[in-house]
Amino acid sequence: MSDHPVVEWTSKASWAMVEDKFSPYAKETLARLIKFMEDDILPAIRVAHAQLPDDPNTRWKTVIPIIEELKVKAKKLGLWNLFLSKAHYPEFGVPLTNLEYAVMAEILGRGGHFAPQAVNCSAPDTGNMEVLARYANREQQQKWLIPLLNGEIRSAFAMTEKHVASSDATNIRTSLRREGDEIVINGHKWWISGAGDPRCKVHLVLGKSDPGNKSAYHQQSIVLVPADTPGVKIIRPMKVFGYDDAPEGHCEIIYDNVRVPMSNLVLGWGKGFEIIQGRLGPGRIHHCMRSIGAAQNALDTMLQRVTDPAKKTFGKFLYEHGTVVADIAKSRAEIEGARLLVLSAALQIDRVKAKGALKEIGIAKFVVPSMALEVIDRAMQSFGAEGLSQDQELASAWAGLRTLRIADGPDAVHIQQVGLKELKRAPALVQKSVEIKKKQALLMEKAGLKAHL
Repeated sequence: MSDHPVVEWTSKASWAMVEDKFSPYAKETLARLIKFMEDDILPAIRVAHAQLPDDPNTRWKTVIPIIEELKVKAKKLGLWNLFLSKAHYPEFGVPLTNLEYAVMAEILGRGGHFAPQAVNCSAPDTGNMEVLARYANREQQQKWLIPLLNGEIRSAFAMTEKHVASSDATNIRTSLRREGDEIVINGHKWWISGAGDPRCKVHLVLGKSDPGNKSAYHQQSIVLVPADTPGVKIIRPMKVFGYDDAPEGHCEIIYDNVRVPMSNLVLGWGKGFEIIQGRLGPGRIHHCMRSIGAAQNALDTMLQRVTDPAKKTFGKFLYEHGTVVADIAKSRAEIEGARLLVLSAALQIDRVKAKGALKEIGIAKFVVPSMALEVIDRAMQSFGAEGLSQDQELASAWAGLRTLRIADGPDAVHIQQVGLKELKRAPALVQKSVEIKKKQALLMEKAGLKAHL
């Protein structure tokens, strides 16, 4: 095993399992990313928070200066659009596999939501870029994909609706109606991430275009809506446990008789469900990758806290009290197990694409965020009240991760899908059991033994 700096950020065991699957380019890129994190991104996080005004009149109009500086550095270092694999997107991608990016995303996960922005690998832009790279026509790609790839603009994906259970996409009510050469959009969305950003220039809007279609999965379409189109009304930013996640935010939006040309339709009429299924697979695993990094960062923070001589109580280090050592061990074990799930899912996506890796993605999606929440909760407990405050990143990290148990499909949906997939194995298992029992009976008879069952 090589002496790669990633070992200090993940673990020797997990690196040993994947090192031979990394190209020389990927290893060198990973090393550069780690150095960039250490030298530039992590020292800049406090500055980024300080550069975001509290005044609501300016807060939602701010482009954080130090993040823009980091983006310039990242481009020069070749640390840009790392999520977009050339194997799946030959024209626009970088020569990295999903497995290679999985490790890089874990590293980025240690830097909250600022680190992925610095290298143009943050949601919802990543998923939107994948949609445009895979499904958009040449004109749409030139207008929207290229500026997104260059980090010149940002975007939003408008799916979730206020008045329906949006985890079932067939419930979507937003109307897409054709009038001549235009599409007229009317609907009420919320939790639309990225829509508050002053750089957000386009919304990818999912709506119902053919409600009479016999197939519930061919009633939806996706259209590209410029953010400044008349009738696009940003109502308010939603808050997650009090956090507004400015300047990107998660917005409530009304589309009131919004008109766009038919040329803004993506892929075709009735293709919306196909597009969102293609979009969600990679996006779900990207979140899991970063969640591993957030959990690892929380554990590292906890280790420093419980060994700090200044924080002794009753003459003892914190780790000498109660179940602290056991909590550390549990966190370590849970992170290692979850990391293997994520790496396995990423490898499957490389081999059989996201559609063929739905089981692995689904398991990771409901296991990893819950694991990370537990690890962060233990870390917060070690800090006492400070762990819940703005002086530590733990509380905001916990709030962000809690959303992942709902975003991109709630845990219950993934658990149900994985469970039903497992049940399909039952008939074959029963048949194999019958065959084994027949062989067992023959052996018992041959040995002159009486079977009791």
